[in-house]
Amino acid sequence: MSKMRKSLALIMALVMVTMLLAGCGSSGTAGGSGGAASAPVEVPEGGYTFPLAEKAEISGLTRFAANTEPDPNNRTIYKRLEEKTNVHVNWKTIQGDQWGDKIALEMANIKTLPEFINPAGIGDTDILKYAKQGVIIPLEGYITPELMPNLCKVFEQFPEYRDMSTDENGHIWTLPWIEQLGSGYTAIQTIGNMPFINVAWLDFLGLDMPKTTDEFKQVLIAFRDHAAELKEHFNIAGDIVPMSCIISGGNEDCTILCNGFGEGYGDPDSGRHIVIDDNKQVICAATTEGWRKGVEWLHELYAENLIDPDAFTQEWSTYVAKGKSGRYGVCFSWDVANIADVSMADIQAGTADWAPLPMLKADVLNLTPNNGSFTSGFDRGRGAVLTANAKNPALICAWLDQMYDPIQSPQNNWGTYGEDDEFDIFVMGTNANGEPMLQHAPLGTASPVEVREAEMVDGCLAVLDNYYGVYVTCPDDALYRLNWIKDIYTPDMHTKYVFPNVFMSADDTKTLSNLNADINKCINTARANGIMNGFTDADWNQLQADLQAYKLSEYLAIFQKYVDAASDSMLTAK
Repeated sequence: MSKMRKSLALIMALVMVTMLLAGCGSSGTAGGSGGAASAPVEVPEGGYTFPLAEKAEISGLTRFAANTEPDPNNRTIYKRLEEKTNVHVNWKTIQGDQWGDKIALEMANIKTLPEFINPAGIGDTDILKYAKQGVIIPLEGYITPELMPNLCKVFEQFPEYRDMSTDENGHIWTLPWIEQLGSGYTAIQTIGNMPFINVAWLDFLGLDMPKTTDEFKQVLIAFRDHAAELKEHFNIAGDIVPMSCIISGGNEDCTILCNGFGEGYGDPDSGRHIVIDDNKQVICAATTEGWRKGVEWLHELYAENLIDPDAFTQEWSTYVAKGKSGRYGVCFSWDVANIADVSMADIQAGTADWAPLPMLKADVLNLTPNNGSFTSGFDRGRGAVLTANAKNPALICAWLDQMYDPIQSPQNNWGTYGEDDEFDIFVMGTNANGEPMLQHAPLGTASPVEVREAEMVDGCLAVLDNYYGVYVTCPDDALYRLNWIKDIYTPDMHTKYVFPNVFMSADDTKTLSNLNADINKCINTARANGIMNGFTDADWNQLQADLQAYKLSEYLAIFQKYVDAASDSMLTAK
């Protein structure tokens, strides 16, 4: 390994900033603030050439999904990366379902904190808090063509990603996670909690695909009233559940069904509860008459015993177990194969027992998309952070940059090839030019999320649309999902604007976090109560009064400030 030249640190820092601005496509910073020069950094003379001549060791913190390999160094991806770089990582690990509780404790004890965390999995509030506390270090000085050529190439193609990674003072504290699958209103992230309906049950009962909320209710009633026949014909163990979901459960929530009421506002983001109208005004969905009508309609379904009574309390494992038992008529998830007993081969062939449920018309026909064009598939805090304990940040950044290699990133995201077990996510093949290309292997009857968790490492990665057919094939489950979105949902996306994934100031981020804690709880509680018990005028008026008491006006004003400052390209998804 090359010796460090501390005497050249200041000179090299200036050189790297110049290279960064010229070679990485800098175009300002998020929130409208100007750029800031990097702190002086130490870099090796001539950069790093992997594999290193002498083995180096670094320390990292990561997480693993329950019931998967807990030791990162036993995962094929990290084994190969060590062979490629001659860098050994001494890992500290946390089980994924315990991450939220334990990461805060880890970050609070700087003495035992490893040098980097990948994936970091932290939000903007924590990013800025740890930055202020000196727990993590700024990385913009290391994102240069010399040290991080792969990430620089991504930033060159899409300067918006650099902008969204940069705080108001010009600092980049995290290395991003980027996944492009489609674009604009056809991007795979525009709809998360996709509704699915059991078409085998529809066919057995001689029912058509519902197109309105009234027709949908009648379908659920038919599922309920013909439960005995369904159980016998399909050999189902357990009670028939006309519709199941996880209320306020992200992709498993059912509120997407409510987009057709009133103004057409459903609840595309259950954590913020905001939409932007056609006049670029930020509105809280829970203050609209359409939102109220939607909740009251869900109450009608609940009162008729059409919604799973466990929907307010069930965990993911319970939700999946009941789904795999064939008990659901309607369910919600990113991919129906995660919930129902359905094979990808049948989905691809169009012979599956399940299909996406189109948007239902009530007062209108509309679907509010989740994300904008450059917002979709981007996560600031899902990549990596370097802690104050990093002894050689340049080496760690150069090593992490290997994660952004166009052949490596798809493996981090989905899994790898040449595993010793019975399943491979990829087969290594070639593209039309005879160059190496990862080809997705059939998933068969396996749940996509489970088989990928067994091999993927997540964190730092960038999979761009122009990689497909060159470095990697589009995954089959993503391809059919993209087709569903384009053919079934995009035509009903009439919303002009979406809120962009801007990096807000520390003050605004902190204020929003504090306000959101009460506002989000207030809305979710009111919605759950409304679904179970309905809304009286007094209930509705109380909700509005509570929201104002929790400073909803101040909350919306902060979002409005960033909408007013954003360009149309950041606000639109077309």
